[in-house]
Amino acid sequence: MSLIGETLSAPAGAPKDWIKDGTDAGFMADVIEMSRTVPVIVDFWATWCGPCKQLSPILEKAVMDAKGAVRLVKIDVDKQPAYAGQLRVQSIPAVYAFVDGQPVDGLQGAQPESQIKTFISRLTGPKVSEVDELLAQAKESMDIGDLGGAAQGYAAVLSLEPKNLKAIGGMARCYLLGGDSERAADVAATAPSDASDPDLDSVRAALALAANANAEIRPLEVAIAKNPNDHDARFALAGALAAAGDLECAADHLLEIIARDRTWNEEAARKQLLTVFEAAGPGSDVAKAGRRKLSSILFS
Repeated sequence: MSLIGETLSAPAGAPKDWIKDGTDAGFMADVIEMSRTVPVIVDFWATWCGPCKQLSPILEKAVMDAKGAVRLVKIDVDKQPAYAGQLRVQSIPAVYAFVDGQPVDGLQGAQPESQIKTFISRLTGPKVSEVDELLAQAKESMDIGDLGGAAQGYAAVLSLEPKNLKAIGGMARCYLLGGDSERAADVAATAPSDASDPDLDSVRAALALAANANAEIRPLEVAIAKNPNDHDARFALAGALAAAGDLECAADHLLEIIARDRTWNEEAARKQLLTVFEAAGPGSDVAKAGRRKLSSILFS
């Protein structure tokens, strides 16, 4: 059974309602319908079952500690066999968690208290908000190159939260990757100038690099081939490559300048390299590999 990713909230109710003995006749009301309001745990047990007697007090204590965030229905399989049979309970104790009328998680056999607490926390943990879900979906679309799907997701977030920084940064990046740097800049500008978020900071850095989009790459490559120490040409080439989206090659050229002359032009290459890392994203391969190479150069 799969784990639940979000939870339902409900009024705590009275403690006497948190744990009850269930019946086959009351299963629909006590478990299925109740689980549409609050998670319900069903404990299938029997009087002759030793492990059931070990599990029961641990389970009941954990449910009481949850203070109404989850309910417990205990079903004696000898007296109430119908739903145990439908759920194919083959050994006891068997514990099922229901949410929104469906079983979503479960445990088999006696369990330590720590495992029971973890089991319940999966049901009563923070609820994933609609905005968080939309942002996750938009990022997933972006990661697979579906700019249209990503843009729709970020637009949906902005309709709910117009000042959401991750959505602003994501939408701006959609425009930037689509070749419309002007609209990307307009979207990024809707965030306060002093606002900071990794996604927004990254796209701002990428927009700063895009200012060199009109530089011609080939003449600069020829100049460097003739004179590898032409740092002005190499720096301009790095800028042109970054503007074209080739951040890895841009980083390599900036690292080459630093390796040849660390303090050239008041450390312009190192400063630009940090902008490239930010544009790529702190967790990107470009940034991680580039930082390793930079450390190797600086501390060699």
